[in-house]
Amino acid sequence: MNNETTHRYEKILRELLDDLRSAMNQPVDESRPVQVDGTMGRVSRGDAMQVQQLALEMKRRREGRIQAVEAALERIRLGTYGFCVRCENPIDQGRLEVLPDVVLCVRCASNPKR
Repeated sequence: MNNETTHRYEKILRELLDDLRSAMNQPVDESRPVQVDGTMGRVSRGDAMQVQQLALEMKRRREGRIQAVEAALERIRLGTYGFCVRCENPIDQGRLEVLPDVVLCVRCASNPKR
């Protein structure tokens, strides 16, 4: 991967990181604890709890993605970006276009037993 391509991916990753951090900073009322009181019916309380769990899972996934993007930026800094962490072969550029923070090539990702 040449310097121009690496810089392009670094820009993409930094923009993605900014978007993820921005989304994390948005207040989400759905993730607050569900208040149990006599005015809410059992079905409504169940719905509210489900919405709360979905909001919390979205937050966990964003946090994980932030870590993955930060790790990809570190690999750029180290000069190992774009190479599979398992087999050390280059990751297909089409795969990096879709998932710029990916760490495995298609072959290694499709064969988890290796």
